[in-house]
Amino acid sequence: MTGILVTGSSRGIGAAIREQLEARCVRVVGHSTQGMEEGEIAADFTEPSAPSTLWEEALRQTDGAIDVLINNAGLFDGVPLDTSDIEWLDAWEETLRINLTAAAQLSRFAVRHWQERGCEGRIVHVASRAGHRGDSPAHWHYAAAKGGMLALHKTIARAYASEGIYSFAVTPGFTDTSMAGDYLESRGGPGLLADIPLGRVAEPEEIASIATWCALEAPPSMTGATIDANGASYVR
Repeated sequence: MTGILVTGSSRGIGAAIREQLEARCVRVVGHSTQGMEEGEIAADFTEPSAPSTLWEEALRQTDGAIDVLINNAGLFDGVPLDTSDIEWLDAWEETLRINLTAAAQLSRFAVRHWQERGCEGRIVHVASRAGHRGDSPAHWHYAAAKGGMLALHKTIARAYASEGIYSFAVTPGFTDTSMAGDYLESRGGPGLLADIPLGRVAEPEEIASIATWCALEAPPSMTGATIDANGASYVR
């Protein structure tokens, strides 16, 4: 049975990914900051040691074999440009640690795990349209973190494909989650939809379908690919 670790699985896209994987009879280890849902491991990614603790506990729960890592956990808190220097810097460090550094730590653990086992493995990174086109003036840090995640993804794909270690990325635009809801409203709600030719934001289940396919079915030749899901609001 495939063992998959999904970070940020308590709500939104992560919860939808977990539900779809479990419907495929996959052994899923979930994660959230507080570990409130049944079976989830609590790990606060603002703590540098948290990814290591999460990885070790996930290995214990999967009898020492994780086949897929899905880096989905994220923070989307704005910080105004004219805030105090220390508040602005604190927001940067927290966002980059949660959205990028923790994902990099877990990816490192995963790659070494598969190398030691001499087996194939997959990483799916849930990044963002912001990693390509940027974001609002209050979200420099979020866009930078997601751009960094895409660079991390490409580097892993190029470095380890010959060892059967594959990396995929999904870049959603606005998605109907609690994380994005307040932001949508603050940016004008329906007016913002004018920038999305599809006429609506994505549903978590749509993004989850892509991530699940990458985790279980995408052909190895697709390693290094980034799949956009933004209603044609940004096309490359």
